[in-house]
Amino acid sequence: MQGYSQIPEAKMAPVRSDLDDVLTNVLAHIGLQDPRDQPGAFKDTGDGAIFVMPPKDLARLIDPLLEHVHSALARYDRERLASAPPIRLRAAVHVGPLSLPDHRGNAINEVCRLLDSQVVRAGLTVAQEYRGGFLAAVVSEAAFVRTVRAGRTPDLDEEHFLRATARVPGKAFEEPCWLFVPQMTPRALASLVNPEPPEGGGGAVAPTSSAGPHNPPGAVFQFTGDMTDTTVINTVGTIHNDRRRI
Repeated sequence: MQGYSQIPEAKMAPVRSDLDDVLTNVLAHIGLQDPRDQPGAFKDTGDGAIFVMPPKDLARLIDPLLEHVHSALARYDRERLASAPPIRLRAAVHVGPLSLPDHRGNAINEVCRLLDSQVVRAGLTVAQEYRGGFLAAVVSEAAFVRTVRAGRTPDLDEEHFLRATARVPGKAFEEPCWLFVPQMTPRALASLVNPEPPEGGGGAVAPTSSAGPHNPPGAVFQFTGDMTDTTVINTVGTIHNDRRRI
């Protein structure tokens, strides 16, 4: 949960209870068993939780769960009291073996690293600033291959995800991943999500690139400083304005 530690102490328990209610309702709505009903399958982390789900449910943790969680959070935001803080979430989906019955293993450590990575943090910032969104999710390469690329997510395909690299400052962790932000295309995300600032500072930030078979290359410009009497490009051939998503 974004900014949980900054919430006044008296409001921490109520907002966490609201989040639990949101997740309970979403899981029930899409027909997934709540891991809190299974011994050892739920770990409360204070500002969030770790859910351990059976392998058969892996694809459904991406589609339809992520879109439903975002919609539920948007509905919660419209209905919450003015004194209640908004709820914005980072989510991570990973797959890997765990020991039983304690559910220990590297997969738990890896999904926590994914959740703490710069790319999903930047994704949530972009979601909030550009779309008023409430969710950014990162899917590991292993989970992505078994679900999206395997055609097990009927409403989401590779064109909805930005290929990126998950890194955590101060940790020896660097893994390929796929970023998903509801209501935003990978092309828009690529021009805005840049966790590594250029050397030497300056006003312009070079965007990351997601050019590939599903994200064709093109000119993308992003400026974070003032510009005066500056020519950026002499000729623009064709501009495609996709009004479906930002």
